Amino acid sequence: MAPTTDQTADEIERLVEIAEHLRAGDFAIEVPMPSSEDQRLRRLAASLRELAASLARRQREIETLHRITTRINAGLMLDEILDGVYNDFRDVIPYERIGFALLEDGGNVLRARWARTSLPAVHLKRGYAAPMAGSSLETILQTGQPRIINDLVQYLRRKPESESTRLIVNEGIRSSLTCPLIANGVPVGFIFFSSAKTNTYTNEHVERYMQIAEQLSVIVEKGNLVSQLAAQKELLEQQNAELRRLSALKNNLLGMVAHDLRNPVAIIQMMAAILRNQQLQRPPEERQRMLDDIYRQTEHMLAMLNDLLDLSQIESGTVTISPEPVAIKPLLEETINRHQLLANPKQTHIELAAPVEGTVYADPLRLRQVLDNLISNAVKFSPPGSTITVRATRDGDWWKFAVTDQGPGISPDERSQLFEAFSRLSARPTGGEKSTGLGLAIARKVVMAHGGVIDVSSTPGQGATFWFTLPVAPREEV
Repeated sequence: MAPTTDQTADEIERLVEIAEHLRAGDFAIEVPMPSSEDQRLRRLAASLRELAASLARRQREIETLHRITTRINAGLMLDEILDGVYNDFRDVIPYERIGFALLEDGGNVLRARWARTSLPAVHLKRGYAAPMAGSSLETILQTGQPRIINDLVQYLRRKPESESTRLIVNEGIRSSLTCPLIANGVPVGFIFFSSAKTNTYTNEHVERYMQIAEQLSVIVEKGNLVSQLAAQKELLEQQNAELRRLSALKNNLLGMVAHDLRNPVAIIQMMAAILRNQQLQRPPEERQRMLDDIYRQTEHMLAMLNDLLDLSQIESGTVTISPEPVAIKPLLEETINRHQLLANPKQTHIELAAPVEGTVYADPLRLRQVLDNLISNAVKFSPPGSTITVRATRDGDWWKFAVTDQGPGISPDERSQLFEAFSRLSARPTGGEKSTGLGLAIARKVVMAHGGVIDVSSTPGQGATFWFTLPVAPREEV
């Protein structure tokens, strides 16, 4: 039976009410199909049903975007914010990779800052930079509109000079949605959504991004500023910690220098007072012993002051290392002969393990200084009558110099302090010799300035081998 005019009017009134609900934001309302056979009325009902479904879908998208931006906004640091984008945005835009780049140098340079991907490798890495002038990204900033490229392989064929495109294509990316980040009217950078499939992105994805573009841009800019402040704070804390360390080192250094200089100065003052007192006559041989002792004390103080000056100059960079080819054999023979004179009173023998032919690329004065420190230390800490062995061996492009003694060795607990200035270890000179405590620290600085390495091999109670490496002279054949 055909519907009455009143029924049709009721159905029209019902559709009007549904339209009012939709206008008010009630998208969950049910839209029934009219019983009337009037096709216009049925088409109107079908259109209202599609509109309700579309508006409900759009409302869900907006609510999803709001939840995402709320979670993202909870992050403080830039990396936390970008991780939030990567974790949550798949409900809005599809991707396998998200990259983020910041504008630098007044907007003239774009530098990759962050990227995450589910693909095996990242080729376009953090730090990659390219000028903005003349690039296609410059146009995106000018329009403020995202750009879709749904076949990056084809795009690369047209623009083979695009290094960034080549890199992400090599990662396996085939589609991209490039979105500008513009916070409060100021360009910040770009966020790149990328897919491993072609034809992934549509204008619908652009519309979804544009709904939150300004909010996301402000959040990212906030995170970038917080990250910069945090980095500056961390750097300042590191600098303050270094200043505190240097201040403590300075105080420690002054204390040790004062301690090491006070005794010899006191001895010199006492002996000088005796010698200048006319009423305290001393036999000539005793006066000579006092003068010899004064000389030894001043010699020790001068050595300490010279070592301090050397260490200070090397650390400040005011000492220039001037390397040149140096013949090894005559250098070692001359150094051993010189130190043998000092070792004779202890009946200590210094020997060259095997004559070596070859040249090392080093500053000859500084190389002698390192050898002097190592050999003199070996003499000081070796028992009387022992043997000290000096050797040089070739290892590829490097010479390895080694000084081996038969002293007490170095305990594992003390190795970390060995090359520090004024380090005080348990071993003591076996002949009462003086030590400034700076020789090994200076040797380490000199070797490092040459690009070499210095270290010690030792077993407690079985002696020690101090060794260092220096490069082979450039034209010497391997």
